[in-house]
Amino acid sequence: MSGAWWPARYNQSVPTRPSRTLDVVPNPHPDRDYEVTMTAPEFTCLCPLTGQPDFATIRIRYVPDQLLVELKSLKLYLWSYRDEGAFHEDVTNRILNDFVAAARPRWCEVVGEFNVRGGIRTEVRATYGKRPEL
Repeated sequence: MSGAWWPARYNQSVPTRPSRTLDVVPNPHPDRDYEVTMTAPEFTCLCPLTGQPDFATIRIRYVPDQLLVELKSLKLYLWSYRDEGAFHEDVTNRILNDFVAAARPRWCEVVGEFNVRGGIRTEVRATYGKRPEL
């Protein structure tokens, strides 16, 4: 096919790429304990043994201190696991470790609810800190 059929302003490149960086922003209410919940229902990684895709819902709950995780960076971070082999237990704990390193929350919980594979559904729950009374 010769010539461009799309408008000249169309950007052929992907505007965003997966990233292992979690960006943070200042918490506007660091004096108050409150809980933030984020749910990513389309998480994927690869089984490190078979290379087959694993699908999961990743749920992150945290009580922030001075920083909040910026949502677009979280999306790109989770996207970065798409082509990586990882056991369910490992990937859930790695997400928690990276989240805690970036945001330094008072408390955090990451739950990976992995879809059925081989007749078994897996749920992995990893936590950091002591959850404040809200």
